[in-house]
Amino acid sequence: MEPTDPDERWLGTTVHLAFFLLLGSSFVRFLSRDVGGAHTGWVVALYVAFCLLYVLGCFLAPAPRPGTPPTSRHLVWLGSVSSVWVVLLVLAPSATWCAMPLLFAGLHTLPPRLAVPLACVLTALVVVSEVRVAEGALNPNMIVAPPSVAAVATAVMVHLQRQGVRQRVLIADLVRTRRDLAASERQAGVLAERQRLSAEIHDTVAQGLSSQRMLLQAAERVWASDPDTAREHLREASEISSRGLAEARRFVHDLAPAGLAAHTLPDALAVLAARESRPGLAVQYRLDGDPVPLPERVEAALLRIAQGALANVREHAAATRCVLTLTCLDDLVSLDIADNGRGFGPSRPEGTDGRGRAGGPDSTRGSRGPGGPGSPGGPSGAGGPHAGRPGSGYASSGSSAPQTAPVPEQDRTRGHGLPAMRIRARQVGGTLSVESAPGEGTVVTVAVQPAPFVPDTVKEPVP
Repeated sequence: MEPTDPDERWLGTTVHLAFFLLLGSSFVRFLSRDVGGAHTGWVVALYVAFCLLYVLGCFLAPAPRPGTPPTSRHLVWLGSVSSVWVVLLVLAPSATWCAMPLLFAGLHTLPPRLAVPLACVLTALVVVSEVRVAEGALNPNMIVAPPSVAAVATAVMVHLQRQGVRQRVLIADLVRTRRDLAASERQAGVLAERQRLSAEIHDTVAQGLSSQRMLLQAAERVWASDPDTAREHLREASEISSRGLAEARRFVHDLAPAGLAAHTLPDALAVLAARESRPGLAVQYRLDGDPVPLPERVEAALLRIAQGALANVREHAAATRCVLTLTCLDDLVSLDIADNGRGFGPSRPEGTDGRGRAGGPDSTRGSRGPGGPGSPGGPSGAGGPHAGRPGSGYASSGSSAPQTAPVPEQDRTRGHGLPAMRIRARQVGGTLSVESAPGEGTVVTVAVQPAPFVPDTVKEPVP
């Protein structure tokens, strides 16, 4: 396998160059000092075989990549070239220092338990060869220098090898962590988009379809007796269909609600209140204080919460009056949706769809004081989406007593409204609360800061 790391290629080139330089110098020394003996022809042939075998090994049995075991072909090549070198060393001691490239090849490719014994054998052969051809008094460097050089080379190579193993383990862990993180981010993105679409569909398309169904059913009932009223119901259903189509197209492109495209938030709320008013339900809009500029995402969240709350009032509360109040202060903007419907008590367990309204830890607090919105004497009277009757769009998330009756299986797919409102409020840094009591009316309140809010990176779970 051809190395792909530039450092590996540079190291291999250096080792090959050193081998050929040492081989050439030892061959020149043999020709200048030892030629003429009985084994000259054999020595020359061994030099040629040694060189060819080394070159063939570079192409046919390359060294394995770091961290992978050597192949059987490479081991055969390493044993063959070492054997030829040993025979050459016996006949021509000039080939002594050709052991260095072989030493590197063994240390670089073999595991330490094999590389260290090979280094000891090669070093011993070098020392024996040097002592055998020494003349005169024995030079201590002939015995000390080769083992010292080999020991340093072996220690460095083993250390680098083990360091490389640690680095490869760390890199593998890093790659795996990055892969897992990418998968988690993709999943979080999918959940966030699913949450966005579910909230948008609930507040626009689903509510529009529900209104159309009610209008079409009303038109069918009076079609024969009062054709003019039936046609009026059909006209209203057509308008709702057009608005729903515009909203669907805008949230598909992640745009602001259609009501904010040409209106400010107070005007959009006024238009919403006028649109939701109909025979049997009067929706009144009030503005307290001077409007303050809000980020687009905050305005969109407040409008969507108002749409969802009014949809629940229309479908489930059996209310005759609802007041939509936008209060603008210097440091707080609040939106109240109060109706005079049935109301409910804090008797629903967490996460159930009991078709009555309840909130989270801060949501169900009983009716407001006398004169406040949602109280019997307040602007909206009393009410809530029919506690005790299946069909409320508010799911409970806080209670003081558990629900004793089981929730019908067919009703458990409803109850998305209040959790979606609470998620919208949290996403823009606001809080949402629900106040109600049986027969006392219901008030949904959302409060946000007028300053721009940087949302938390933690994704909300899909309701």
